[in-house]
Amino acid sequence: MIYREAIAADIKQIQIVRNAVTENPLSNPDLITDEDCLDFISTRGNGWVCEIDNHIVGFSIVDLKDNNIWALFLKPEFEKKGIGRRLHDMMLDWYFKQTKSNVWLGTSPKTRAETFYRKAGWTEVGIHGDGEIKFEMTYENWEKYSNIV
Repeated sequence: MIYREAIAADIKQIQIVRNAVTENPLSNPDLITDEDCLDFISTRGNGWVCEIDNHIVGFSIVDLKDNNIWALFLKPEFEKKGIGRRLHDMMLDWYFKQTKSNVWLGTSPKTRAETFYRKAGWTEVGIHGDGEIKFEMTYENWEKYSNIV
């Protein structure tokens, strides 16, 4: 397994991963364009990938502009192997080295993602969008859950 920062050449494989998920699938895959991905990994924030045998199996992207986790997804067959947690931690370590501002995300209730974020130290702060749970992570809380910051 190789973990590294995402680059423009990764976008096609990132899109494959995003469209392979079984939880939180896109209602319309055309809603997230390659240009959107490039903007988020190069201008608005940063992204990371996990690569196995030259194939991306998971990725994470954080948005510094809106202080938001834009994406954290794995191909279903690579779940429950610690990959998501490693991508999550790399992303938050980087984020909190850039800013001490709180970061937020939204995820559907009663999902593995909800459980994952709760275990990772995120705090539920309300509702976002169409019934998603809005979670927030503070710098201080991240310090408790991470040895790297």
